[in-house]
Amino acid sequence: MASLTVPAEVPSVAEDCEQLRSAFKGIEKLVLIWTLDPSERDAYLAKEATKRWTKSNFVLVEIACTRSPKELVLAREAYHACNKKSLEEDVAYHTAGDHRKARMSLCHIASFGTSCELLPIWRRRGGRSLAKAESKVLHEKISDKAYSDDEVIRILATRSKAQLNATLNHYKDEYGEDILKQLEDEDELVALLRATIKGLVYPEHYFVEVLRDAINRRGTEEDHLSRVIATRAEVDLKTIANEYQKRDSIPLGCAIAKDTGGDYENMLVALLGQEEE
Repeated sequence: MASLTVPAEVPSVAEDCEQLRSAFKGIEKLVLIWTLDPSERDAYLAKEATKRWTKSNFVLVEIACTRSPKELVLAREAYHACNKKSLEEDVAYHTAGDHRKARMSLCHIASFGTSCELLPIWRRRGGRSLAKAESKVLHEKISDKAYSDDEVIRILATRSKAQLNATLNHYKDEYGEDILKQLEDEDELVALLRATIKGLVYPEHYFVEVLRDAINRRGTEEDHLSRVIATRAEVDLKTIANEYQKRDSIPLGCAIAKDTGGDYENMLVALLGQEEE
């Protein structure tokens, strides 16, 4: 005898679809991202970002600015292996104008890790004088709203984190304001530059902002929430969670539990390493 029976009242197709959507909501993509090797994961996320620039263009910034040089090299190799073309080729194909120039520079970071580990070099070459000179350039260009100027993009894309920190500290001391305060125009390119600076210099703060935006908006932004939790779980998620609690006065696990449900919530909280409170 068969073990399956048809109910007396068969639900409509719409009802079945809604039940399936609720059951799988969020969990299928989170599982996919989590089970991939880290380099394949970054390659997958980067490829998805090239398809949807208007919603996901900061994902490329995130990868380029928060990974180690070794991780970036492996991600670049995985991207080429999976897509039979380089990340630079895809970015060039999908973008144009000032945004293309900025994103191609970010690809330069992602390809070679140029902004990550050059501390001994900048110390030998007079990092303080370079910081003073380049903070002046940044101030002049930003004051003139010349956000796409080659010099602005060059400084952000080719300097080590240590050198960029020195430059931005001098900028604040010299001009009395954090550079991020002056990058507040409602413009996509400005937002791209802000994300680049935060990713390179304040990565935990960057990830907290992504999580806050994903959780606090009307309707959870599951792609962003899943991406941050899955990619940072084995890296610095505890630190990010601590920063989140300092910012919002609520544990990240509680915020996730209030905004999600079912197996999706359980897996997120498990990756976070917290018990639901």
